[in-house]
Amino acid sequence: MMDDQTQIDRKAKLSLMQMSTPATSLATALHQRRSKLANEVATPVILWSGSPCSRNFSANVYPFRPSSHFLYFAGVSLENAAIRLEGGRLELFMDDPHPGSTLWHGEMPTRSQVAEAIAADEAFPLSALKSRCQNAATVAASDLTTRMQQVDVLDRPVGLFPDQGNPTVARDRELALAIAQLRLIQDEWAIRELLQAAACTVQAHLVGMMSTRRAQTEAMVRGAMEGAIIAQNFTCAYNSIVSVEGQVLHNQHYHNPLQPGDLLLVDVGAETGTGWAADVTRTWPVSGQFSPTQRDIYDVVLAAHDCCIEQVGPGVEYADIHRVAAVAIAEGLVNLGILRGNPEDLVEMDAHALFFPHGVGHLLGLDVHDMEDLGDIAGYQEGRDRSDRFGLCYLRLNRTLQAGMFVTIEPGFYQVPAILNDPQRREQYDGVVNWDKLAQFHDVRGIRIEDDVMVTQEGREVFTAALPVQAQKIEQIVRG
Repeated sequence: MMDDQTQIDRKAKLSLMQMSTPATSLATALHQRRSKLANEVATPVILWSGSPCSRNFSANVYPFRPSSHFLYFAGVSLENAAIRLEGGRLELFMDDPHPGSTLWHGEMPTRSQVAEAIAADEAFPLSALKSRCQNAATVAASDLTTRMQQVDVLDRPVGLFPDQGNPTVARDRELALAIAQLRLIQDEWAIRELLQAAACTVQAHLVGMMSTRRAQTEAMVRGAMEGAIIAQNFTCAYNSIVSVEGQVLHNQHYHNPLQPGDLLLVDVGAETGTGWAADVTRTWPVSGQFSPTQRDIYDVVLAAHDCCIEQVGPGVEYADIHRVAAVAIAEGLVNLGILRGNPEDLVEMDAHALFFPHGVGHLLGLDVHDMEDLGDIAGYQEGRDRSDRFGLCYLRLNRTLQAGMFVTIEPGFYQVPAILNDPQRREQYDGVVNWDKLAQFHDVRGIRIEDDVMVTQEGREVFTAALPVQAQKIEQIVRG
């Protein structure tokens, strides 16, 4: 009979194999996306792919990743290219590869070959773009080189819509709103890509757990996990977090030794070749055994995680799910004697945010924090503004959930010195925090549990469910 670990491995591998033959072709998906955009935006749209960024000299560049908005409609990774969309048609603008580049990069596809692959209606050299940009809307590129090209070609500023009275800015904002609406709901092709990213990420986390017993540093676990992702010919969707200092929410240093008694917080996700991301966090004991205090806090976070996932469904307010997480964290800490009072009242005064300061999750898609380059246009429904409250100001998503949306659910507990040692906060919450009791949990720096969830017509589907969250199962995997 197979043990739990073997079943998990086979289930994740099967998911990868099942995704290998999509029912809907990429060309069909791209055509449908372009048609939907044409129904929403009357003006021409120009989207740039972006340019590689140099590390220290021009020929030594960081790995290139094109703009996600470009990828959504073009479907391929191209450097220094642009597409023009109007009425469902796509025009490609790129230069043929320089003859000398073959020596260094091998044979590269020509403009006509790329145009055929993405079903472009016409293709032109990049220099022809300026004659085709009248009244065009765009999304600002993230790299400076391309941003300067946009300003030159369009002969106007581009950015995050600071001047609502400017007609060109209004066009760009209209485009951003339309793209956000399209990308909020994932189509069949995207769902299959997201499944692949999730399956690869599950495998990487299992490798990470199993490598911990032999690892001496955070870097060694990181290397094993990223190696598992690279072996699938995927990349990392973001800079990996593999840290015994889990109280640093985005810790990207890997030099610390792994010591018995440490918790390792691991936030690692894979990205497919066409840019679709997964985002998963698990926290496990380096020794393979949670201490009693670590297990107590882990169970509090897990209860919040499970309650939130049960709430996901069409028509549900994501902000209400965040509140479910906050109340669950507060209730668990009251039961442990760390907080005093009624959990609902504690959440109203933001006392939970002393230990759970961030939002319960975010959109997921082509970007790991999907479309956050548009500011709050994607994350916040029209008419809703970000709160300035301590317990709500970092909420990245405030929308009514719809079938086809992908979100993360990631409650956590952290002992952040900058928060807990702040004199003003200590005075404000002195009556509701049992500081002496909290000191007994000194071996819990940070715990986060995160899964990727699709909203369905019936409720939800957890794409990363093959990766255990139960403390006992995680202990078994780490111990081997």
